[in-house]
Amino acid sequence: MSQVTRHSIVRGLVLYLALIAVAWCALFPILWAVSGSLKSEGEVSQPTLFPSHPQWSNYAEVFVLMPFWRMFFNTVLYAGCITAGQVFFCSLAGYAFARLPFRGREIVFVLYLGTLMVPLTVTVIPQFILMRVAGWTDTPWAMIVPGLFGTAFGTYLMRQFFRTLPDELEEAAILDGCSPWQVYWRILLPHAKPAVMVLAVLTWVNVWNDFLWPLLMLQRKSIATLTLGLVRMQGEYVSRWPVLMAASMLILLPLVIVYAVAQRAFVRGIAMSGFGG
Repeated sequence: MSQVTRHSIVRGLVLYLALIAVAWCALFPILWAVSGSLKSEGEVSQPTLFPSHPQWSNYAEVFVLMPFWRMFFNTVLYAGCITAGQVFFCSLAGYAFARLPFRGREIVFVLYLGTLMVPLTVTVIPQFILMRVAGWTDTPWAMIVPGLFGTAFGTYLMRQFFRTLPDELEEAAILDGCSPWQVYWRILLPHAKPAVMVLAVLTWVNVWNDFLWPLLMLQRKSIATLTLGLVRMQGEYVSRWPVLMAASMLILLPLVIVYAVAQRAFVRGIAMSGFGG
């Protein structure tokens, strides 16, 4: 065996060991939460990964202690509306910045992209005041409208993807008499499905996991989200750690399903959008 081959084998082993270590650090808290959700209250504090007698009743008790299905419906409604809005408006803005020539296009895009540098906490208070002036506090509108019209990251993602599409598609459509809207809607957007999938998954996960904005906007349990319900449940049942962990796993499960279904398109969109290295 040559020295070059040995170095390649050693380098591969070191790389895989490092990846396994990183994966273990990322997955261990989830495994611990799954284990804790099946333990009894006396066993949850013990440093054992597997419960001696799995307590599946912890999952059933979640539905007793919190209106899970109502909060699940609310979260799906908010996430679905915001995801649809951001996919539409970000793709529309991305098409304009990538394909439509107008004066000051690059300057406007750079300024818009610069909003990514603004921390979320800076805009929370102005948004809260706007929602209060509009009379939308403690209503579903406060959850849907502020995130409906796109983000700088989503616009940048769609712009980068539209720039990778061949110009011949647009030129052929224009020769056939298509307007800019028809070029966007009928020609380019169907070819941008990988980028749309990436944007949709990232937006869905972000809205699903959001806690700060629902905490500020919502007071009624009937319109609360799952994350807000979990925190309120923790305040009321602080000693019921197995039930709280079971609730966390139930909230996490839809995200795992979404990613499992959209995994191939998500990875393909990341690669084709220029974010995969």
